[in-house]
Amino acid sequence: MDTKTILNDASTRMQKAVDHLEEELLNIRAGKASVNVLNGVMVEYYGSQVPVSGAASVTVPDAKTILIQPWDKNLIRVIEKAIIDSNIGLTPSNNGEQIRLTMPPLTEERRKELVKRSRGEAETARVSLRNARRDAIETFKKAQKEGMPEDEAKDGETQVQKILDKFSKSLDEILAKKEKEIMTV
Repeated sequence: MDTKTILNDASTRMQKAVDHLEEELLNIRAGKASVNVLNGVMVEYYGSQVPVSGAASVTVPDAKTILIQPWDKNLIRVIEKAIIDSNIGLTPSNNGEQIRLTMPPLTEERRKELVKRSRGEAETARVSLRNARRDAIETFKKAQKEGMPEDEAKDGETQVQKILDKFSKSLDEILAKKEKEIMTV
């Protein structure tokens, strides 16, 4: 294996860890209405399990409201039950035509809990970054035993550390932004 391949592989793995963190943080609601809150909610629609967005139009008319308009009026009760069963912390209200979810204001305690959860997700991503670095360094050591020049292997290890530092900085910025969003009243 050559240096470029090893570094690209490590970089790709680290990017996936950062992307996954961003995706997970989208699911942590910070008091603002977002259709991402419903990502894990599945409903029975014509014999198969689909996400709510696959059976209804989901919109955010304002910062505190999510509006769900089922394409089939018979689905209102099914969607309502799925939201209640999903345990996302929102109580649906339906008027026979559509379901409205109102985001409750977050308490200080709940905000701290969400920040703690965000930090936990970030730590999981950090572990993935370090694992990618470790694997790349092991690959360099193995390649060195198989004939790669020592200075090229050491240079590769240094570059892997620089890549890790870059992704760690990016991860810290994402986390700081999410924490600010959660703590803003």
